[in-house]
Amino acid sequence: MTQSTKQPPVSSWHLSDIRELAHLLTQALPAAVQITEAVHQAVLSGMGIRGRAQGQTRGITGLVYKGVHGTAHTLSCGIHALLARFPPTPPLHQIPETPKRAALLATLNGVMGDKLVESHNALATPMTLRYHGEPLDWHAMPSSLPAESRVLLMVHGLCMNDLQWQSQTRGKAKEKTLNLGERLADELGYVPVYVRYNSGLPVAQNGRELASQLAQLTRHWPGQIREISVLAYSMGGLVIRSACHHARQREMDWPDVLKNMVFLGTPHHGAPLEHAGHWLEQLLPATAYTQPFVRLAQLRSAGIKDLRHGKVMDSPPPQGDTHTLPDPRPPMPLPTGVACFTIAATTAAKRGLLADRLIGDGLVPLRSALGQHDEGPHQLAFPPSHCWIAYRTNHMALLGSLQVSRQLLQWLTPVHAECCPSGEHGQNA
Repeated sequence: MTQSTKQPPVSSWHLSDIRELAHLLTQALPAAVQITEAVHQAVLSGMGIRGRAQGQTRGITGLVYKGVHGTAHTLSCGIHALLARFPPTPPLHQIPETPKRAALLATLNGVMGDKLVESHNALATPMTLRYHGEPLDWHAMPSSLPAESRVLLMVHGLCMNDLQWQSQTRGKAKEKTLNLGERLADELGYVPVYVRYNSGLPVAQNGRELASQLAQLTRHWPGQIREISVLAYSMGGLVIRSACHHARQREMDWPDVLKNMVFLGTPHHGAPLEHAGHWLEQLLPATAYTQPFVRLAQLRSAGIKDLRHGKVMDSPPPQGDTHTLPDPRPPMPLPTGVACFTIAATTAAKRGLLADRLIGDGLVPLRSALGQHDEGPHQLAFPPSHCWIAYRTNHMALLGSLQVSRQLLQWLTPVHAECCPSGEHGQNA
């Protein structure tokens, strides 16, 4: 009888990834020591003991921290020296992609993607438009693209990538894989094109880049794009609205063929979890002892911070007390000449004050996803027949909902595009 040997799990990280992660670690070590020393000096200042400078201790304590800083520097150098002994590794874009590795990189970019770009870290995800899992090359477009096309643009959400539109759903017989975009493509003849982007960057920055990418897409398509429809999930809805804004400012042509935009769980007017992060950032400086921890609260990426109000374009910072100000964003209406639809979710069984303002889908309040706002200029003008609510559904479950899939088909099927009947298990808002 032969004894089977259990294979060790294969890591999703490549050595090239580990090199870049090591760069992040060596950048984080000095910052961690600085925060610790700043807290220590805040305590000493409360006892009347001054430091050498802001956030720096003096005397024996200062010598200790100087030694800790030196140790952190030595450790950083050691990490780099160790990695230098490994053989050369290929550039990150040449590493074979796996769904798990792509998901890990998408999460890293969502949390600190702006910091990756600032530090020129190769793990930062560039924006690409993708077809059949590969980025489009404007100088060598796939020959399989039809000359006369109706494109369905798929824009993912925070900490996600284009591969994560695949979702498991339970049918009557067994569990199945559902991709909302692929189903719409099969049923309605769309060509699905996916966006992959760094969701940790500011929404406005991603919007500008997406506007430019769509201009390239229409310019280099082999033939003519007759229509672009958009299916945007969560943050992706803010990104495509921002792209429309920048395209209008720069007088681009692709909005002329933009026909439909469907938003899934988009926080048009913000998400409460980011509100909590903002309040933490505002409240921490209340005492000298907690002030150094402001740096930790500020580690949220710019993309996450933009979710506080659903910010879609650049604007100057508001003046005065942000807690008492009305919504500081400039109003941003839906694009004109485009049929806009929105699907919101709630874990509640029916609508009500609590369900609308607090519960939502676990991440996005119902009113925010429906574009409803207490201030008139910020209200998004979705026609009632273009709004639909999925009950007993959380934010992530939207991607695997057969009910959502049926509603999308009803909205985007040309014969139903104007009447837009409500779905079987949801209802119009």
